[in-house]
Amino acid sequence: MNEIKSIISDIKGGNIKPIYFLMGDESYYIDKISDFIENNVLDESEKGFNQVVMYGRDVSIDEIVSSAKRFPMMAERQVIIVKEAQDLSRTIDKIESYANNPQPTTVLVFNYKYKKLDKRKKAYKAIAKNGLIFESKKLYENQVADWIRQILGAKKFNIEPKAAQMLVEFLGTDLSKINNELEKLVSVLPKETIISDKHIEENIGISKDFNNFELRKAVGVRDIVKANRIINYFAQNPKNNPLVMTISLLNSFFTQLLMYHGLKDKSKASVARALGVNPYFVDDYVNAARNYPMRKVSQIIGLLRDADVKSKGVGANQSHADILKELLFKIMH
Repeated sequence: MNEIKSIISDIKGGNIKPIYFLMGDESYYIDKISDFIENNVLDESEKGFNQVVMYGRDVSIDEIVSSAKRFPMMAERQVIIVKEAQDLSRTIDKIESYANNPQPTTVLVFNYKYKKLDKRKKAYKAIAKNGLIFESKKLYENQVADWIRQILGAKKFNIEPKAAQMLVEFLGTDLSKINNELEKLVSVLPKETIISDKHIEENIGISKDFNNFELRKAVGVRDIVKANRIINYFAQNPKNNPLVMTISLLNSFFTQLLMYHGLKDKSKASVARALGVNPYFVDDYVNAARNYPMRKVSQIIGLLRDADVKSKGVGANQSHADILKELLFKIMH
């Protein structure tokens, strides 16, 4: 986040590089920087003659360089944005010659998603010397809830830990997808709202009572009735509650529970730090540890691996609902 703020701050201040090579696995930040350049470097009156958007699949490096070497018309700069530039991965090294001597009145932006330039290559070194290379890395799942809080905080909103976790469990780590849902929320709620699980249910459609977060909690306290209600709901709504996601989240929970058993310092702050969770959720591990000793947790992790294999159709001919019911019976008995 700080690196993005710094890049945007430099652009606002007029410190604009001739080349921006935006690469990596997280497309959200690539789009964020590219869109800012597209919308802010030139005035609206200058864009008609001086701003071009190209697509990697439709152009060659030679065509991009030819355009980049032109002079702007009645403007201080021209902006060329190459979207889906990863489609040029086989020939991207040819940009080296231009990168060694870029046109100072051109702002050339590459959106090189899901791939990276090799740091050992001359092209990388040339761009790094005369332009800017930004690598957008995927956040780990345990970092996404904090990211949600930061995004909402900048918009004068807050969010309860459970509500943030519901978004992560339902939407995964795709920041663009999460941001789209957050935009929906802030458009209908007044500023200063503390977003709750009820807001998530009403505006995004994730059930506050029947979700993986509540299932994990029910399993942790051995609430068999509640756990069965949730998995019956999942069976009726399989598209919104894929088995692979449920198994993955349960596996993460019990893996963290195994770590919890091995901790010497079980203070809330220490546990939160060691497990990479919000302190709000530490009690879930404390309660689960009483119900599942270390040996049992090790067995459960084995059961989860077996269920994962079955869910992929290996060695079993069961529906996903039956696999989950069998799994939970073995976990809680």
